[in-house]
Amino acid sequence: MQASEKKQVQTQDVEPILKIRDLCVDYFLPNGILRAVNHVNLDVPTGKITGLVGESGSGKTTLTSAILRTVSNPGKITKGSILFGEKDIVSLSDKELREYRWRDVAMVFQAAQNCLNPTMTLQEQFIETYLAHKKDMSEKEIIEHVKKLLRAVRLDADRVLKSYPHEMSGGMKQRIMIAFAQLLEPEILFLDEPTTALDVITQDYIFRILKTVHQIKGTTMVLSTHDIAVVATLCDYMVVMYGGNIVEFGNIYDMFEQPCHPYTQLLIQAAPSLIGDVKERAAIPGTAPDLMQERKGCIFADRCPYADDICRQVEPETRVVSEEHTVACHKEIRGKAI
Repeated sequence: MQASEKKQVQTQDVEPILKIRDLCVDYFLPNGILRAVNHVNLDVPTGKITGLVGESGSGKTTLTSAILRTVSNPGKITKGSILFGEKDIVSLSDKELREYRWRDVAMVFQAAQNCLNPTMTLQEQFIETYLAHKKDMSEKEIIEHVKKLLRAVRLDADRVLKSYPHEMSGGMKQRIMIAFAQLLEPEILFLDEPTTALDVITQDYIFRILKTVHQIKGTTMVLSTHDIAVVATLCDYMVVMYGGNIVEFGNIYDMFEQPCHPYTQLLIQAAPSLIGDVKERAAIPGTAPDLMQERKGCIFADRCPYADDICRQVEPETRVVSEEHTVACHKEIRGKAI
């Protein structure tokens, strides 16, 4: 099977809010072309939290950037489509993109302090952002709307609105960004490592808030993270990426009880456990692939304990394991421990 023939990863019972088809993103570098997202097909379930996991360099952030149409130079979407309803995001004009971002989709970045203007009060920033996209509320109405959002993320709204960003702690700024992302009530909320550099107590607090927001509003969320334990506790579905490819997709129960791809199994084994005796964390052997090199076969073959000649020569098809579970692997290793 050629890469362009990969099957889409989808759920059977939930109508997808996003349909990604044959998506490729390349970075045009002085010494060659780096393929960061490789013929990705994915249906994002509506009203669910989907976790996007993988090591650094797996393509998580680039895939999210492509969906938001924020891939930076020298990167470019070179193939495929991203369907949001009837719109193909890849072909939107600049004006249409301005309407799409914040109103349809919004993003919570990992470094909140870099997303806030240090010279403006937070009230000024909320009002300015809202009015840049919508004119249906007065400033007074916007402030009341923002106060509700801030209270939902457990902040003192009156204090926050009159403050400057530097007067807020890291955890408070991240919660402010969650409120910002909901300002225009988008249908999809993307979160890129939203608790990086925060202590574990604050991390847990942020994730509890996200879970509550999701339960109240039913907003579709896509969480990019290298922390598979977070996905286990927060998400409904999990997408595993490796070397720009989706290697496995499924609902959370199937992915942790019956992981089918060796890479998924190794990621789960590498996660620390709070149950039982303290054990040395397993490391995934080998190094990530060079994405500037063309290669045959499975992208994970060089690091896979099950790899044989067919794995090194033939790219695996994406096959259906169960109704909500697919995997790109030649081997039948469902649920095996490595």
